[in-house]
Amino acid sequence: MKTTGDNITAANADWKFSGDMVDSFDDHVSKSVPFYKEGHNLICQLSDYFIKKDSFVYELGCSTGTLTFNLYDHNRIKEGVHFFGYDIEGDMINKANEKLNKFNITTGEIQFFDSDITRIEFEPSDLIVCYYTLQFIHPKERQNLVNRIYESLNWGGAFILFEKVRFPDARFQDMITTLYNDYKLTKGYSCEEIIGKTRSLKGILEPFSSNANIDMLKRAGFLDICTIQKYLAFEGFLAIK
Repeated sequence: MKTTGDNITAANADWKFSGDMVDSFDDHVSKSVPFYKEGHNLICQLSDYFIKKDSFVYELGCSTGTLTFNLYDHNRIKEGVHFFGYDIEGDMINKANEKLNKFNITTGEIQFFDSDITRIEFEPSDLIVCYYTLQFIHPKERQNLVNRIYESLNWGGAFILFEKVRFPDARFQDMITTLYNDYKLTKGYSCEEIIGKTRSLKGILEPFSSNANIDMLKRAGFLDICTIQKYLAFEGFLAIK
């Protein structure tokens, strides 16, 4: 087991979103992913265009529910909106429900489920968000999931996808990887922690390139697609049905 920072340890090719790390997750991910909180704010601002009265909203891979709560708070003046957060890790959902129990929220407005997002049945919805989630789904499952996301959206609804991306050229990939390691050093992570995290994610985090993500969205049926945030290897896409 190697330290990966923020009191989280993981073995080689064995990163997990469960156990003791859940208590450190929000702090760890906000330091590890550039503009993580700004991405949340951007999604909330974009939700103004898609969430209406009685809308169904999904966050797939909701972890501890932070973004789901932000979306709820941003849209609380709209009547009858239902927010659903899904995560395959029961420990994450338990933490999300702990947060939920602290707020005075009408029963049913926010619900969290411990489920495999490749197997859930969607209700017709106006907004679906995958915030750095799809990259942890096995590549053979991704296209089918995105197809089902497209099919479940109402016409004019949106899919917001944030992913770490690979670069098509080895020179660019080398440059961006080095700059990202420099970024993590500025956040206080040691060289040992950076290497430990990289080794723990082998075979678990499998990014596509920007073009491969766009092609996947197009195969599902999306025609209107644009990049809404980009920094180094971290990119957010907006796709409208």
